[in-house]
Amino acid sequence: MNALKTDEWDSIVDINIKGVLNGIAAVLPLMEAQGSGHIISTASTGAHAVGGQFGVYCASKYAVCAIMEGLRQEMSKIRVTTISPGVTESELGHDITVADTATAVKQLRSIALDTNAIANAVLYTINQPADVDVNEMIIRSVRSAGHAF
Repeated sequence: MNALKTDEWDSIVDINIKGVLNGIAAVLPLMEAQGSGHIISTASTGAHAVGGQFGVYCASKYAVCAIMEGLRQEMSKIRVTTISPGVTESELGHDITVADTATAVKQLRSIALDTNAIANAVLYTINQPADVDVNEMIIRSVRSAGHAF
């Protein structure tokens, strides 16, 4: 955070927080009108453990958890799930401009989950009976022992 990359902070907030809020705003009226639905959002293990150099990212993912928990408490017919994956193979994070952070992300990628693991978690939540709401799921690689993420 001490690199003071405010443009990157704005991007993180826009994508991770405002993106979730805009997604909810787009689907909630329809789901409420039909009396059912399932909103699934992706947070991160970073919402549950803050690592040095990842404070803003972790804060944004914690915000996702808070938003989704608030929504869950407001809903009685719509299921609400937050999936918090550990480091996952993706194109994200390759544009990090702070050298130390980029190096840390590269090291974390050595224990990355395959994206199919996350897809299977989403399928699990969707396939529960209509009266079952899997609220939160944290998914980590078995190789992440000793790592916060």
